[in-house]
Formats: sequence, C-alpha cells, structure tokens
Amino acid sequence: MSSTARTRPTALQWLRYAFGAGLPASLSEWVLKDTTTPGWSLRHLLRTTVQIVPVLAVAVVVLPGPPLIIVPMVLGGALMGYIYSVAFMIQSTEHRLIKAGYLEGIGESIREARAHDEQQIVAARYRARVATANAKRQSRADRVAERNAARGRD
Repeated sequence: MSSTARTRPTALQWLRYAFGAGLPASLSEWVLKDTTTPGWSLRHLLRTTVQIVPVLAVAVVVLPGPPLIIVPMVLGGALMGYIYSVAFMIQSTEHRLIKAGYLEGIGESIREARAHDEQQIVAARYRARVATANAKRQSRADRVAERNAARGRD
C-alpha cells in the first residue's frame, strides 16, 4: 500500500502528530475527522497523555526522595498538564487543522453545527413524545367523557 493511499497515519506519524508535528497533506481529511467527530475531546486527552507520560516517568526515576513525596508531586504535575490541555483544547485542535491546510475556525464551526443538529434531533424526539403523551391523555379524557355522557352525568 503506498503512502498516498493511506487513510490513517502510521504509528510513528501518529506519535509525531501527538507531539504537535504536522501530517502529510494526504492525511488532512483524517486530521479533520480526528478533531471534529464525536470523541474528539477524548482523543485530545489521549494525545495529552502521550505527551505527559514520558515526562512523568523520567521525573519519578530522576527526582530524589521517598516515593511518598515524589508520586503525589508527579501526579500534581500531571493534573496541571491536563488542566492546561483542557483549557487550550479548542485552540490546539484548530492549530492542528491549520497545519493540515484548513481555514482557521473550521473545526469549531463543524463541531457547533454537529451539536446544533444533535440538539434539533433531541428536540424533535421530545416534541414527538409530548405529542404522543398529549394524544393519549386526550384519548383517555374523551373516553371518560363518553362514559359519563352514556351514564347521563355530563
């Protein structure tokens, strides 16, 4: 299989991508899917984990002191890394898209459009459920009214 026919990056390409390197132009569509389809934020956190783990491993091995102090310190560093990663998640994914050749803001607009479409679907389901419940309620009320009219209690 030639590299131009690939639809996913190789393991080495993905590892470089996780650390911020760009991918070949033939994988720009994959970058768009990676940063805009459902689960994009979890994939971003996975890339963050790939960046953080080597630093944490070196810190645990190199830093002097008892593990009772080193491990919480390293975990605190990891927490700070994740906080910053989440804080700049959208900017980071937008930058990946720009490197892949897309216009600035395309990722966010695609995610917003998808969220809007999903909200419309949920709202339509809700309206259908309410209409069904109202129809059932009206049907019951009609039956009670017919029964009362038959008994002469109207």
